[in-house]
Amino acid sequence: MTRHRYCRLAAFGLLAITIATCSSPEPALYTIAPVQGPMQTGAPPVIVLQTIGLARYLDRSQIVISSESNRLDVRTNDWWGEPLGAMLSRVLTEELTQRLPQSTVINEAGAVTASPSAVIEIDIRRLDEDAGGNLILLAQANVSFKSRKSSALRNLRIVVPPSGTGTAGLVTAINAAVGQLADGLAAMLVAGR
Repeated sequence: MTRHRYCRLAAFGLLAITIATCSSPEPALYTIAPVQGPMQTGAPPVIVLQTIGLARYLDRSQIVISSESNRLDVRTNDWWGEPLGAMLSRVLTEELTQRLPQSTVINEAGAVTASPSAVIEIDIRRLDEDAGGNLILLAQANVSFKSRKSSALRNLRIVVPPSGTGTAGLVTAINAAVGQLADGLAAMLVAGR
């Protein structure tokens, strides 16, 4: 072999080693799991959950750990398994269906449509840890009822203490917070009817 050929082979080997060391590991994927809650009766018969509004800093594949002190703490290789807004809609629809067994809860983003007796609108403004490690869920929810012209508008602040460490502990706290959000929405639906 010529010297030129050895140089090319060595350069190719270095390039392969560089590419192998620069590649990052596969991300760990997480999902929010539905949480069981108390069943209630007296809610409207058909409820539509509209597409959830999400603060832009949360609208990413990576899981946001905290937004404290004007700094976004994001774990590069800890990702949501599906878009966060869609996942929250899916989980809340399932949780409301469990809590309101006499009602049919429809996700607006799904394929099924019906004329609603009540419509839920939710805007998630925060879903991350504070400086003390507590999960904070800040949301604004509005429930409109077909039977009357007014609606029920509420600001919701849910605080869940840490239930473990790392991303897995954060996701467990998010599960609990979303379950508490579903409890609050179910109460709004029953009270407003």
